[in-house]
Amino acid sequence: MIIYNVTIKIDNSIHDAWLQWMKEEHMPELMQTGLFAEYKLCRLLEQDDSEGPTYAAQYFCLSLEEYNEYISKHAPLLREKGLQKFGDKFIAFRTVMQVVS
Repeated sequence: MIIYNVTIKIDNSIHDAWLQWMKEEHMPELMQTGLFAEYKLCRLLEQDDSEGPTYAAQYFCLSLEEYNEYISKHAPLLREKGLQKFGDKFIAFRTVMQVVS
């Protein structure tokens, strides 16, 4: 199993709107690609939240091929939608992990 992890630091000024968008629009749209089996949205604890909270969005797929298909065919449009909606009010970095146990 492959985990596509996106860690996002959200500006306090957009937090509520961003969280609603993630739950109601972005994550369901990503799942509609059919390339991921499940997802989770986690809030990081024990972080400095003075400028806003940090979340980890995790998407689980069965193979690296499915992940690569998502990155090449779907990721650019979905990332652009987030940028258009929230501009520079968040920062994100992405990692890919393989489940070994």
